[in-house]
Amino acid sequence: MIRFALLGCGRIGRVHADSIDVHPRAELAWVYDPIESAATEIAKRYSTTIAPAVDVAIDDASVDAVVIASATPTHVDLLTRAVRAGKAVLCEKPIDLDLARVDRCWKEIAALNPTVMIGFNRRFDPSFREVHERIAAGDIGRLEQLTIVSRDPAPASRDYLAVSGGLFRDMTIHDFDLARFFLGHVVEVYATGANVVADYIADLGDIDSAVVVLRGEDGTLCHITNSRRSVFGYDQRLEAFGSAGMLSVGNQHPTSVRLSNGTQTEAAPEYLNFFLDRYTPAYRAELDHLITAMERGSQPSPGFADGREALALADAALESLQTGRTVPLGSSHRRETEA
Repeated sequence: MIRFALLGCGRIGRVHADSIDVHPRAELAWVYDPIESAATEIAKRYSTTIAPAVDVAIDDASVDAVVIASATPTHVDLLTRAVRAGKAVLCEKPIDLDLARVDRCWKEIAALNPTVMIGFNRRFDPSFREVHERIAAGDIGRLEQLTIVSRDPAPASRDYLAVSGGLFRDMTIHDFDLARFFLGHVVEVYATGANVVADYIADLGDIDSAVVVLRGEDGTLCHITNSRRSVFGYDQRLEAFGSAGMLSVGNQHPTSVRLSNGTQTEAAPEYLNFFLDRYTPAYRAELDHLITAMERGSQPSPGFADGREALALADAALESLQTGRTVPLGSSHRRETEA
């Protein structure tokens, strides 16, 4: 049984608590959040204990792993503490908003040979993973083009977006990691964006809509489309086009029931409306991957280096947006953990 401490009991913390609770080889030993009511809610729901201080949870010798689901500015400090305490870590994205701080963090913990997994759960979505496996099996020949569509049902609050790090570091970062999952190393980034959804997003100096083009090391192209608004629901689609065919993933519905009558044809239920519904299976598979890696003594994936690379792509996209130029990512952008 792998015993977990959960740091951060907000919306994403509740997702991880649920994943731990339903896993047959996991136990939620501690929860911690500076907002007492948030910790109390999860502790009651999952019959666990609130840590009076974060170090109590991290330093407990019976704890095997720490899930960091707290605010982004706390990630580096908590990750470093957990690694030094000998714990495996599942850290939500991004590791930090500052790439230099991420690199300093790795230099501090690298010698400890840490077990660190970054929460890019979309790699574990059953449909996306099947596409990845079928490409590897040769079902569509050589992958030539990848299209990723990710649109939220509605923009987040002004308060959230003000500290989010911007569209590329907050939202597109998931798509950057998914692109790397299929393309491997990315050598070129071009991004453009607009403000067409909400005035307060522009007031924050951010964009609410974006199109990004990536080029893989072997020439494979990836096109990412993002928007903070999709009036028909959570829009999550993927298309992999290859020399011998194509694989695609459409949006998901709660059921497969369709209605046809005198006024409509093939009318379907609304799409699963947000990440909590759409990606619950992915979150659970993500946790299972970490637990299995710990049991086998292997490294989980995506790891720290993948978190670093996704943030580097977000920074390159922002540079491209600001300059209007394509940004190359040569050897200087390769993760330091390869050294």
